Amino acid sequence: MPKVRARRTIENLYRRFGFSLIAGVDEVGRGCLAGPVLAGAVILRADRHIPGLADSKLLTPEQRDALYLRITADALAWAVGAADPREIERDNIHRASLHAMARAVTALAPQPDLVLVDAFRIEGLRMAQHGIIGGDRRSAAIAAASIVAKVTRDRLMDDLHRTDSRYGFDRHKGYATAAHLAAVAAHGYSEAHRRSFRPATLFDTLD
Repeated sequence: MPKVRARRTIENLYRRFGFSLIAGVDEVGRGCLAGPVLAGAVILRADRHIPGLADSKLLTPEQRDALYLRITADALAWAVGAADPREIERDNIHRASLHAMARAVTALAPQPDLVLVDAFRIEGLRMAQHGIIGGDRRSAAIAAASIVAKVTRDRLMDDLHRTDSRYGFDRHKGYATAAHLAAVAAHGYSEAHRRSFRPATLFDTLD
């Protein structure tokens, strides 16, 4: 497990102020060339500790999968929300990410009375919220949400690979690796690609 583990200190502080249903929210996939941006929202039980929670980027795939099973089994509530490539193209990646996070929160049952968000403030939520810089490394609930989002999105990208294996989505999950850029140069964009995300290395090839 990583040395930097997310703790419940922030959640416990807010519980002393009277909040009881505290959700962590995080998203994954903002910087990808393909696939959705996907958000997770998790309400952890105060009386049920899940050891090893950490920012999903600090975990191996095997660690993420094991923690995903534990989170989805032990959390009081969890949900995901997504924004597809067309919505990202229409609204821009920042607004699409906020929409995905709002969808994840509104899908929770029960609804939280406080939402902890990694860095951003989510527009349109009716409950209290607090943005925490580096929240996925500081808050157990946000770390749990980051793991749920990452595992869910990785599985969606694996499904896309099974539908169209030309791009290697199962390996890079839509990020701009050299192999992914070479596949786009060879085959052009697919329906899963965000056409406005155009690395400089592709400008001459695709124009």
